[in-house]
Amino acid sequence: MKLLFIMRLIFILCTSFSIIALSCKPGHQYEILSDTKYEKSKETLAETEQKSPAKFLFASGNYKKNLLGQTVVKGTIANNAKIVSFKDVDIKLSFYSKTRTLLEEDHEVVYETVHPGERKNFKSKYFSPKGTDSVAMNVVSAKY
Repeated sequence: MKLLFIMRLIFILCTSFSIIALSCKPGHQYEILSDTKYEKSKETLAETEQKSPAKFLFASGNYKKNLLGQTVVKGTIANNAKIVSFKDVDIKLSFYSKTRTLLEEDHEVVYETVHPGERKNFKSKYFSPKGTDSVAMNVVSAKY
């Protein structure tokens, strides 16, 4: 009876030790894998940001009429990307009536570099169509 207990104890200890020994990896090898994995994920993030700049760039602002009857649009471009800087940002300006009917669309290219987390201001003047009540801004594309 005592011998059976000792044999079971030895079996349990050997099994536990084997599982622990096989599951441990050398620390140096883990660091190399970790660095490689980090670089790969960083490249993947950069590729994702480069493929779709409109997902990471946002345009907002306001407008007013000047004495010449022009619509002066003042806006800000925000870059929410983590890695990629964008330049030559193409913004679509949509002019709407009071009933939200699209009257006209124009494009404005802002020739600035917008770094990750940065904001850039822009200003444009247009002779907007008669009956313009509001102006919407959307980023269409950009270069990196």
